[in-house]
Amino acid sequence: MSNIFKAFIDLFPARPLQVGTVLSVADGIARVELPGGGILQVRGQATSGQRVFVRDGLIEGAAPNLTVVIIEV
Repeated sequence: MSNIFKAFIDLFPARPLQVGTVLSVADGIARVELPGGGILQVRGQATSGQRVFVRDGLIEGAAPNLTVVIIEV
C-alpha cells in the first residue's frame, strides 16, 4: 500500500532556485531584489551588491554576475 501523505506532498512543486541582488544585510538577514522587482528577506551571509542564489528563505551561495533575460510565456 502506498503512503497517501507522501503522494499528497508530491503534488506540490519543488521550491524554485532564484537569483537576486543583495540590497542590504543586517544581523544575518539580507534583503534581496529579484530581476522582476520583487524583494525578499532571506537568511544568510552576503555583501551588499552581491548576486546570490536564494531558495526557501536561505541564501545558497554566490551567483555569477551575468545579464538577466526575462522571457514571458
